[in-house]
Amino acid sequence: MKLSNFNFDLPQELLAEYPSEHRDEARLMVLHRDTQKIEHKLFKDLINYFDEGDVMMLNNTKVFPARMFGNKEKTGARIEVFLLRELNAENRLWDVLVDPARKIRIGNKLFFGEDESLVAEVIDNTTSRGRTLRFLFDGPYEEFRRKLIELGETPLPKYIKRDVEPSDEERYQTIFAKNEGAVAAPTAGLHFSKHLMKRLEIKGIDFAEMTLHVGLGTFNPVEVEDLSKHKMDSEQIIIPQNSCDIVNNAIETKRKICAVGTTVMRTVESSVSASKRLNAYNGWTNKFIFPPYDFSIANCMVTNFHTPKSTLLMMVSAFAGHDFMMEAYEEAVKEKYKFYSYGDAMLIL
Repeated sequence: MKLSNFNFDLPQELLAEYPSEHRDEARLMVLHRDTQKIEHKLFKDLINYFDEGDVMMLNNTKVFPARMFGNKEKTGARIEVFLLRELNAENRLWDVLVDPARKIRIGNKLFFGEDESLVAEVIDNTTSRGRTLRFLFDGPYEEFRRKLIELGETPLPKYIKRDVEPSDEERYQTIFAKNEGAVAAPTAGLHFSKHLMKRLEIKGIDFAEMTLHVGLGTFNPVEVEDLSKHKMDSEQIIIPQNSCDIVNNAIETKRKICAVGTTVMRTVESSVSASKRLNAYNGWTNKFIFPPYDFSIANCMVTNFHTPKSTLLMMVSAFAGHDFMMEAYEEAVKEKYKFYSYGDAMLIL
């Protein structure tokens, strides 16, 4: 499989700038792999495809307000700082991206907040736009983290061209978000409402939670035609033992096991035993899944509609079958489904 196999024409107006009014009323395209049939539903109809004892695996990562705006000392130039990951809590060291990067050099200081109460010093260059910052903050660590949250804003993806609005704080977060650490939402999970979760629970569906802290690598373009040469960024994952027990029991009893999102699929495929069971794990993964690929754990999945040539499209193509997936995407464009983070959803059975 080559990069060019995953290209398609996506009209600009199909990029969702806002989510659907109600989480569970986004549209849902249902793909049946066995019959190659495609159905058009609403997300809340998902419940009709699952029975008691089936399992949904959820990513409970929580997005933190990773985008900040500061001013450069002396010139006062406005600089966007995107917090990627904390390197050292004690020394307040962070890996960040800066924009415009050409203006930011080692030794520069950046001031944040109207009162300039938070200062950071650039201490290293990492990638082209990447820098290591040391935040200069005297108070205790909890106070420092509160300051970052207060000064940061919801990190909506760059292709959403509007300003962040107050509603984004809630809508760009799943209702089961718990473990803070993601810089992008696990978007398939955004469609679950409290009401739908309750209905699934009453029907006897089990939930297995795990964590993958989504990094910006998720959005990195693939720049090599030969997919085997593409390197994924590492992201932190946590799979607790109790979730493994729920999933492995469902494997034994031949139930539906649904990965809610590509992040969950990467998480479980990163920790599989030789007997194709899920193992508890706390560490990092840079798993890249593209066709052909033999999946071990999930036998169905929920996902959003992804960008042309993206690693996410490659993964879902590996799961549904490349030709069937490209046919479904053609249909999605024709039927004007909404794409990307705030877009509509797909259930692959």
